[in-house]
Amino acid sequence: MVRLLGRTAARQARGPRGPRGRRAPETTLGGRSLAAQVFVLQVVIVLLLVVAAVVALLLQVRHDSTQEARNRSLAVAQTFANSPGMVEALDSPDPTAVLQPRAEAARKAADVDFIVVLNTDGIRYTHPKPDRIGKKFVGTLQPALDGGVVVEEVDGTIGRLVQAVVPVKASDGQVVGLVSSGITTEHVGGNADRQLPLVLGSAALAMVLATASTALVSRRLQRQTHGLGPREMTRMYEHHDAVLHAVREGVIIVGADGDLLLANDEAQRLLGLPPDAERRQVLDLGLDRDTAQLLASGRMVTDEVHLVGERLLAINQRPTHLAGGPAGSVATLRDSTELRALSGRAEAARERLDMLYAAGVGIGTSLDVTRTAEELTALAVPRFADFATVDLFDAVLDGEEPQAQGALRRTAVGGIRKGAPLYAVGDRIRFVDSAPQARSLDTARAVLEARLSRAPGWRAQDLERTEQVVEFGIHSLITVPVRAGALILGVVSFWRSERPDPFDPDEVALAEELVARAAISIDNARRFTREHGMAVTLQRSLLPRTLPEQNALDIAYRYLPAQAGVGGDWFDVLPLSGARVALVVGDVVGHGLHAAATMGRLRTAVHNFSALDLSPEELLGLLDELVARIDQDEAGDRGNAAVSGATCLYAIYDPVSRRCTMARAGHPPPAVVHPDGRVEYADVPAGLPLGLGGLPFETVELELAEGSRLALYTDGLVEDRERDIDTGLELLRTALERSADGSPEETCQSVLDALLPARQGDDIALIVAHTRALGADRVAEWNVPLDPAAVGEVRSAALRQLAHWDLDELSFATELILSELVTNAIRYGSAPVRVRLLRDRTLICEVSDGSSTSPHLRYAAMTDEGGRGLFLVAQLTERWGTRYTPKGKVIWAEQPLP
Repeated sequence: MVRLLGRTAARQARGPRGPRGRRAPETTLGGRSLAAQVFVLQVVIVLLLVVAAVVALLLQVRHDSTQEARNRSLAVAQTFANSPGMVEALDSPDPTAVLQPRAEAARKAADVDFIVVLNTDGIRYTHPKPDRIGKKFVGTLQPALDGGVVVEEVDGTIGRLVQAVVPVKASDGQVVGLVSSGITTEHVGGNADRQLPLVLGSAALAMVLATASTALVSRRLQRQTHGLGPREMTRMYEHHDAVLHAVREGVIIVGADGDLLLANDEAQRLLGLPPDAERRQVLDLGLDRDTAQLLASGRMVTDEVHLVGERLLAINQRPTHLAGGPAGSVATLRDSTELRALSGRAEAARERLDMLYAAGVGIGTSLDVTRTAEELTALAVPRFADFATVDLFDAVLDGEEPQAQGALRRTAVGGIRKGAPLYAVGDRIRFVDSAPQARSLDTARAVLEARLSRAPGWRAQDLERTEQVVEFGIHSLITVPVRAGALILGVVSFWRSERPDPFDPDEVALAEELVARAAISIDNARRFTREHGMAVTLQRSLLPRTLPEQNALDIAYRYLPAQAGVGGDWFDVLPLSGARVALVVGDVVGHGLHAAATMGRLRTAVHNFSALDLSPEELLGLLDELVARIDQDEAGDRGNAAVSGATCLYAIYDPVSRRCTMARAGHPPPAVVHPDGRVEYADVPAGLPLGLGGLPFETVELELAEGSRLALYTDGLVEDRERDIDTGLELLRTALERSADGSPEETCQSVLDALLPARQGDDIALIVAHTRALGADRVAEWNVPLDPAAVGEVRSAALRQLAHWDLDELSFATELILSELVTNAIRYGSAPVRVRLLRDRTLICEVSDGSSTSPHLRYAAMTDEGGRGLFLVAQLTERWGTRYTPKGKVIWAEQPLP
């Protein structure tokens, strides 16, 4: 506007003017628009010529290519058909052997795609591709068989082509064969490739010339019109006065000598100028001294406020010569009287918007109902209220859907100072029907109590407490229901004490907006609490509640679910045959119900697989297949990539041999604490996580001294966002060394004290197992020769051992069991046969042999002479089964001790 007004001042100072005081515009030819039209027209003409030339060239080339292909194929076919020896070759026993070399040589010399010799039935004797010889020719043959010539265009196996078929005639004129020659149209011609660059080059040259000529014309027109076309210049002069007189700001132009050159209608109104003000000195117009001196000085100012009459005017002034005009100044005047009145309201609105923004950012940072309520009170105090309280139904705190009736629980309290006689956090409150909180819950609307001292309904809640509240200085109240959709979760109360003015309706609207934003976060936290509780319940129901009784290991464990969400970590202790015990620790990827359900499936699978007495690597292999199937099911249901995945460590400890066999699938290695306190991590090959497939798992066997300890854990113990796994493993080693002399329970607690993070982001499972050994006095073994007479000797030795153990009550059943198992091993098995008795929590009878054939329990018919032995074993024992070893199998049976 300064530039426009500067030009106006220049025109005011210059010569002749039009009827409205404007200088008449000079008539010129069109400016840029004319040059642009000329340029576009030239470009269109050049493009049309280029397109026409290219189309004509392509059509001519296509016609010439087709004609040349017809002539060449016909000439080659006729020449080869009339070549010497053609008739004799067709009559020879093997025409292909004679003609194929000649045809290929002629094809290459003539530069055609094929020369094919046919018999009168259309069967090929020659072809560039030998696998086509002996097959039917594709094309029209009858005119050639009649002695004529066939030239046609066909879509062959090598593309669009022109082929000619001519007859081969004997001396008597009889057609004894046919010759076909063909060439693809794309192999003929080439004129387009040679002529098209010339056409495009000519077009480019024409475009360059058109651009250059247009640029010259445009530059000359711009110099003549100063960059303005006639329409622009006319429009500028026509609207110049209208803009000045219609604008809502006052505009005055003062010359270098202090004369008023121009004042629009708004300036005359704001300054109260006389009708003849133009061409007079500014200092003589009757303005106040400060305003007149400012306008006459021409100095640069921005929003300088002056009192002119009863108005506050904001003046902006700039020199006109800075914009290329003559000396002088231009000033704009704006009436800011009403702005002062509105500034307070604008500031209040800004503060409210800032508060709402802070609410969107600062409320709901965690999925915890109580924490979200505390964030609301922290935001509201002291920016909006002096005290704020949040009361929620107990069902909301438990993650359930509440009923909008009954007592509430004071969840959060915030205030500018302590000692307010309000209900404390944790108090159960039942509001009377007349209380503002009860009315908000009933109507689902905010309630304003501007003067609490005059609110009998509020005072009826608790006469003594309300009197104390008033005496404390709290005098105004807004209650807003916490509403999420159709649910009423509770009520928020805002209290005022410091500022003397009560809450007003505008502040009620702000309170509703604050609570509405907090209600969404509270409801989200409530839903998360419910889902988290369901997931925790499901997870705990799937984890072992008590550990099974066994004598091989003294075990302590800890399981800590993540604070942010339930994960899929699990552990188990599984008694196996032969007094052995299996330890398993696993971790399912992810959190939530899906991870907990997947964990339950894997734990059940481990239970089932362990009942088969599988080795660790075999069990992990079956788990790997199971997880892969789960992934496939999930991908099929959701249409996306696999979502499952798990790690697992499986170890089997034998108290007789004190050997521990273990394998792992992507799981952290177990820690071994030796009796002397030394800690090392077992070198177990990591393997891939379950579900990825690929390489088989490897097993490592360790011999552990009695009193050693095994520490099995999940990655949540040693790794989190603030600590890498190497640091965690070193901390675990230190904690195990420090607690080496304590009990397994003390070791578990020591490890958690040292490694548990401040905010647990993942589940933690930890097992500490103290190894025991089954002494030699509790084990008896015998080698059995493959002789049926040896069964009696085994029975006698077993009875003597039972008498030594004071287990004579089990003699009869043991004698029957050993008789059956040893007899089966001698009859159906292979050497070596061994018998072992173990006295543990039960009496264990084991018979091993070198065969992998396993007996099966069946019901024998009345006429069968055998088949009842295993049935008797099953009836006399608590449980029995078969486990396979690298050298055969072991059939075992357990009897409860008396």
